[in-house]
Amino acid sequence: MDARPKQSKRRDDVLSSLNVVIEGLNLAQNLSSITPARAVFSTVSVILTMIRVSFLMLRDDPLKADQIHTGLDDQ
Repeated sequence: MDARPKQSKRRDDVLSSLNVVIEGLNLAQNLSSITPARAVFSTVSVILTMIRVSFLMLRDDPLKADQIHTGLDDQ
């Protein structure tokens, strides 16, 4: 039995969830009048957007996983 359709559906679900959360954070940032809260919403939104972009890169080309440098070592 091929697990690829299930993996593809899970990936699509993750991307959909990330999009919803990012949009919610952007809305909360725009509606908030408290400056520290706006900064937090903005920062978390940027981090989740970076996760989404890297997730899309890996989804399109799984071989790129070996090429992505995490910055955790000096290599």
